[in-house]
This record gives sequence, C-alpha cells and structure tokens, in this order.
Amino acid sequence: MTVVAEQTGRWLDQFTQQPAAEPWLKELRDSAFQRFLELGFPATHEEEWRFTNVAPIARTQFANEHLNWETARGSLPTTFFNGKYVAAALPEGVSLGTPEDLKAHLGKYASYHNHPFIALNTAFLRDVAVLRIDRGAVVDEPVRFLYGAAETHPPVAAHPRILVLAGAHSQCTLVETYAAQGKYFTNAVTEIVAGEGAVVDHYRVQSESTEAYHIGILQAMAGRNANFTSHSISLGGLLVRNDANVALSEGTEATLNGLYIANGQQHVDNHTQIDHAKPHGTSHELYKGILDGHATAVFNGRIIVRKDAQKTDSKQTNKNLLLSDDAVINTKPELQILADDVRCTHGATIGQLDAEALFYLQSRGIGKGEARDLLTYAFAQDIVDRVKIPALKDYLEKVLFEKFHEHVG
Repeated sequence: MTVVAEQTGRWLDQFTQQPAAEPWLKELRDSAFQRFLELGFPATHEEEWRFTNVAPIARTQFANEHLNWETARGSLPTTFFNGKYVAAALPEGVSLGTPEDLKAHLGKYASYHNHPFIALNTAFLRDVAVLRIDRGAVVDEPVRFLYGAAETHPPVAAHPRILVLAGAHSQCTLVETYAAQGKYFTNAVTEIVAGEGAVVDHYRVQSESTEAYHIGILQAMAGRNANFTSHSISLGGLLVRNDANVALSEGTEATLNGLYIANGQQHVDNHTQIDHAKPHGTSHELYKGILDGHATAVFNGRIIVRKDAQKTDSKQTNKNLLLSDDAVINTKPELQILADDVRCTHGATIGQLDAEALFYLQSRGIGKGEARDLLTYAFAQDIVDRVKIPALKDYLEKVLFEKFHEHVG
C-alpha cells in the first residue's frame, strides 16, 4: 500500500459509518470521497502547497465525530452554533435555507474536483448552515456562525460547511468565528453567492488552539454590480491554511483584507484569488502579517483578469513585519492579465520595526518593550480599523493588545 493510499484509507471506515442520507446527498458524498481518494493529501512538490507541509494532518488518526463544543458565545448574538441554528429569531428578510436550496447550490461553487480538502469536507457533509437573504432585504445585525470546542481526546476532525445565498440588492454582514482548545482538525468550507447589486460584508476570525490544524476555504460568487468584502483574521492554530477566492461579474467591487499573527512554531498560509471575469470590475486587497519566534507564513495572492474583463481596476498589497531573525515569510503576489485596457498593481514588503520610530518612543521615556508593543499594534491597527462591527472590533483590539503585551520585556 502506498503512503497516499494509507493516509487516505484511514478515512474510509469513518466515511462508510456515516448516517444514511438522501439519494442526492449520498451521491454527492460518494463522488467527493472518491475524488479525495484519487487526489490524496497535497504534497510540497505541488506549486500551490510548496511551502505548506500537511503531512502532520495526513499522519494523524482523527476520530470522525462532532466536537462537544461548549465555549462562551461572546458578545455577538449567535445564529448558528456548530452548524445548528440556535437563534431565538432571525432578522426580518433572513430565512433558513431549504432542502431545495441545498440540492440546487451545495458544492456548485467550491469545487471538490481539484482540491482534496474541499473533497474531504464534501464527503463528510453534516449540519450544513444554510442561510437565505431575501431580495432587497437590509439586515442590520450581523449573522454569526460560531464553531468552538473544549479539549477532546482522541483528536477529532470537524468539517463545518456554510452556504449563504444573498438575494439581489440585499445587504448583510456575516461573521465566522473558530475557537477551541487542544489538538484537533478543522476543515471548513464556506460558499457565498451575492446576487446582483447585493452588499455582503464577511468576517472570518480564527483564534484556535496552537495545537490545532485548520484548513479554511471561502468561495464567493459576486453578481453584477455587487459589493463583496471579506476580512480574514488568523490568530491561532499550529498549521493553518486559508484560501479566499472571489469571482467577479460586470461592475462588481470586491475587497479582501487579511491579518495573520504567528509566534513560536506556528505556520499560517494565505492563498487568495480574485477572478475578474467581466468588464468594469474593481478589487482591493491588503494582507498584513506579523511573525515572531520561529513562525513561518505564506502569502500567495493571485489576480486574474480575463480577456473580456476590460476596464478592470485592481490593487493588491502584502506587508509583513518580522519581529524575530528566525521568522520566515514566503510572499508571492501574482497578476495574470489577458485584457489590454486595465489598471492593475501589486506589491509586497518584508521588514522589521522602524529603528528611528523605536528610538523616538524610547527618547520620550517609553520602555523598549512597550515601544516595540506600540509599533507592532499600530502595524496591525490598519486592518482592525476596517472592521465595521463595534463589538468585533473591540474584541480584536483586546486580543491584539494582550497578544503583543505578552512579549513585552
């Protein structure tokens, strides 16, 4: 038996022991699991995974069961808890998706055919959180999807799945939060469809255990004249891979913001793709990373401008702050332009704290550790300031302050 077959074969018993499902869902699961067996876990000789070794995930024997997640639900109202609807009531204009919605949309956007972790997630579909925003509805309160757990033994794997269908000219805010303790594997997939003229503001906050493995995939489809924004905040996890992909239609505006903070032996990989398929699209992307200790990180941002996507305006920026000589960042901004009437820019920077700014603060009586803390916080603040939810912004500011304050001295 090959190593790949051995690694993927560990999931076979768990797959066959799943509860019975409707014929269409069973067919989808079967097809996805077969594709997972064919693909196997990605290896570092593959370009998309060159700097991220998922062998620790492949080697670990995970139990296929839902975590007994009993964490505090925080200051934001929770709509879905571990995929189950728990809110007392939904805001006006918001409804739970129907079985017909699942059948018509699930798996149609985040394709499992070329991504082993999407295939694995699809093979173990269960407790899918499905939400529909009515046409023209303006939803003022954030809709929150919370996934969290207490420490479990043995390590378990969870496969959260979210599907959001935002109707034409609707407006909504979505918040995904992942937080747990101990060693486990989260393999999450989110599909968002923003209809014509819709405005969707999406947040994804990952603050899991530093023993945990986390794979998260976002696939957004933005319709004509829609406005889609996603903010990815990575604060925890031992091995983390975030994929954020958005496909734009004519006149669409899309923004991808990201902040990743890693210390010790943490590894965080961010892969993004903005696909301009139609003309007059606009996209903005800003990802910032802060690395300390022996942490490693990856940023691979790809912007594709298709042949018919004339008048595209796109800007991509990746900035990284290294607080340790042992920290490593591999950054690769990419532009693939097939149209000729476009305006596209990209850039990446890697640096350390400004020595002059550090000296200035120390000359004003601020200790070296505190000065270092203040400058690091200011670097991250640019992303936090883009958060439009006051409670979430306050939470992030508190977490960042505590995280940076730990290393003052």
